[in-house]
Amino acid sequence: MSWLSRLAERQMQRARLRGDMQVLAGEGKPLPDRTADAFVSAGDAIGFRIMAEAGVLPEEIILKKEAAAQRAHLATLTAPDRRKRAMEELARLEMRQAIAEEARRRFMKD
Repeated sequence: MSWLSRLAERQMQRARLRGDMQVLAGEGKPLPDRTADAFVSAGDAIGFRIMAEAGVLPEEIILKKEAAAQRAHLATLTAPDRRKRAMEELARLEMRQAIAEEARRRFMKD
């Protein structure tokens, strides 16, 4: 264990003993699943998390959720004509998501 890890553990233990670690938001609950954060930069992940906690989602995240729902819907279809329409809708959602992501990247670059 590195000196930084030991220092952090010691500080957390002190806070626990003082009672500073009680009645925190999410206490006793499992950590939220943030596996999707692995595919975005740390800064973007933090920004997205802050917006989500405030109840605000960027367009690209909304579109990402809609595309995931459309993929799940597509997996349930067997009729060729219905699958084709569902694939067209999925392509439309993915294109809009890509456009929103590119717009964010360009905005953040300037």
